[in-house]
Amino acid sequence: MPTSEAPQRAAVASYGLLLLTFIAAIFVSAALLFAVQPMFTKMVLPRLGGAASVWSVAIVFFQTTLLAGYAYAHLLTRFQPGRSSVIIHLVVLASACFLLPLHIASGWGRPPQVGEAFWLLGLFTVSIGLPFFALSANGPLLQAWFVRTGHPDAKDPYFLYAASNVGSFLALIAYPVAVEPFVRLGDQTWLWTAGYYLLIAMVAGCSLLMLRSPNRLPDAVASDTTPAVTPSWRDAAIWVALAAVPSGLLIAVTAHISTDVAAVPLFWTIPLAIYLLTFVIVFQTKPFIPHWLVVAVQPAFVLFLVIAILMIPIESIVLQIVIHLSVFFVCALMCHGELARRRPPPQFLTSYYMWISFGGMVGGILTGLVAPQVSSRIIEYPLLVVLTLLCRPGFTLPTRGSGQYPLLLAVAVAALLLIGMAAVDIRLDTPLYAVAVGFLLGLTVQFWKTPLPFAAIVAMLFLVNHYNNYITSNYLVRNFFGVLNVVEASDDRFRVLYHGTTAQGAQRIRDYDGNLLTGRPDMVSEFHDGGGFAQVVDAMEKKAGGPINMAVIGLGTGALACRGSAGTTVTFYEIDADIARIARDPSLFNYISECAPKTQIVIGDARLTLADAPDGSYDLLFVDAFIGAAIPVHLLTREALELYFRKLKPGGIVAMHVSNRNLELATVVAGIAQANGAIVRVYDGGDIDEDVDEHRWIPTIAAVARNEADFGSLAKSEFWPIRERDPHQRVWTDDYSNIVGALLRHLRSRQVSSDE
Repeated sequence: MPTSEAPQRAAVASYGLLLLTFIAAIFVSAALLFAVQPMFTKMVLPRLGGAASVWSVAIVFFQTTLLAGYAYAHLLTRFQPGRSSVIIHLVVLASACFLLPLHIASGWGRPPQVGEAFWLLGLFTVSIGLPFFALSANGPLLQAWFVRTGHPDAKDPYFLYAASNVGSFLALIAYPVAVEPFVRLGDQTWLWTAGYYLLIAMVAGCSLLMLRSPNRLPDAVASDTTPAVTPSWRDAAIWVALAAVPSGLLIAVTAHISTDVAAVPLFWTIPLAIYLLTFVIVFQTKPFIPHWLVVAVQPAFVLFLVIAILMIPIESIVLQIVIHLSVFFVCALMCHGELARRRPPPQFLTSYYMWISFGGMVGGILTGLVAPQVSSRIIEYPLLVVLTLLCRPGFTLPTRGSGQYPLLLAVAVAALLLIGMAAVDIRLDTPLYAVAVGFLLGLTVQFWKTPLPFAAIVAMLFLVNHYNNYITSNYLVRNFFGVLNVVEASDDRFRVLYHGTTAQGAQRIRDYDGNLLTGRPDMVSEFHDGGGFAQVVDAMEKKAGGPINMAVIGLGTGALACRGSAGTTVTFYEIDADIARIARDPSLFNYISECAPKTQIVIGDARLTLADAPDGSYDLLFVDAFIGAAIPVHLLTREALELYFRKLKPGGIVAMHVSNRNLELATVVAGIAQANGAIVRVYDGGDIDEDVDEHRWIPTIAAVARNEADFGSLAKSEFWPIRERDPHQRVWTDDYSNIVGALLRHLRSRQVSSDE
């Protein structure tokens, strides 16, 4: 007995080492693959103003390159199996070393004013295309090699896909929590390079184990019973659809939450980590969340999202994020569960992964690139939520006697009616709106388990919400940086510019009697007489004894062109060319045409374009750059403030507009000011009252000066107290920022205010 058991124990140990080696290589490869995504995108982000769309386009690049890697792995295993595939792939991995450590390729300094998305795709391709391609191929290729080893688990290697996604998931979670806050961006690239070299050695080890296996021929994994059925084109189409919908939803939900807070790795990685977690769950041998349970609860989660959007105003950004990500998790888990349920036998593994990757790319391209071009409003998010309902098992076309035809016809007629009513500006009153929503919600009970009617009802609910919130636009455009909408408000007395859901400026266009106003416009919004902006300009002009030279980062409606006295000059730095067109159009806003028709507007990211201005050019520099409700983080760093000071004359000051509905940023300015040897005074109102009806807002402004005398009359005002740096708060730099801390400080301050 001992004699016969010894070889058996040796075989078990050998199989254990083989399995551990493959799992480790797949895990490390996946971790590197997904760690590079937020790391390199953060490197690129400042060149495009911190726009949330940078991540959307980056995801499209990653998905496309992932498809290329999967296709390469599929072709390699099909036409060059065994030793040839090993040699070719090791050469590919080694070739990518010439692009390390990761960096932005030379010649890609400033993006164009149009076609930013395609420029960004080119930058990613040239800078990290080859390393990412090589890593993308590792997952399916190593699994295909494992199938050829003769290991007892090789007959069903899909558990390795779960291991791959665990590595990806942990890398994404670790980056914003354990890497970004503590490791400089430059050091991150060197650590990643070291990991890449280690991975090459691990892949080489896996290849040796595969080549030494006595069962490494393709027919070694043939089925023990009947021959496997080759997947059909219909199967492939279903795989593509089930992969495309959650992939598109990933981009849509990420853009939704990052536009209203900040475009930073934290808000990129959480949705992507959730997306990968769903793959981990569904490809487990025994998923800890059963697929039947996910299918059963998905309609309830979607309806909860609909109700939250239509009927329950939620002010807490944290609660909003939790709701949207919870629904995203369940919808992605349902779609990927269907993918796992339909997986083919192992010999078709690489083609299966290739079709999944193709679906991911399709969803990414349609959401990240096509949707912004074909729709001036953001319709892809609700549309994709509806499409996840059509991915449910049991989806069929209507049959006679099912009652579905009358429902679908009624929904179609009602939708056309709403569209027509919106076109002629006919509105439902509140009671009728509530009845319509209640009736539709009631119908969902009847069709809860039938995907097509249920999806049609949910789509109608989204359409009703859109109709109820629809405002006739004077100007509407969607571009790389978001949706710009010019509308009239407050009984048509004001014209307001919105970026997404956030007002970026306004102008009074009519008096109380409805008469059009002409000539020099009144100052409203944050720029009204006596407000924080006015006090800064007045103090600097008083100190200078006359007109000053002013720079403004962020154009908006161009209102600051009218803020100074005669002779004061303003240079605007604006990243969005469409904003410049709006501000210069006197039929929309006439601040610039009336007050400074020859003012210079420099298009491009301010960190890049301001660097071209001669040092010592300005008496005052305003930072008033908003994307949605979030200030681009790279404009609030130690290095950014250092640049601002270089462009100021002796005695000049920097004034940062840090009002934000989600983040506390005044202490951030205090930190970067102290790091530059400067002083901060913060204005937060107290001397004047807001008037919502008259569009008069109280801004929070942090004024930064090299010494106390530079503040002029602001230093004597009780409403401009000095703000000291919090010693427990780390200074923001180009390599470090802490959005979570800013979010928590804001929540704490709101809690204190409510308690008082």
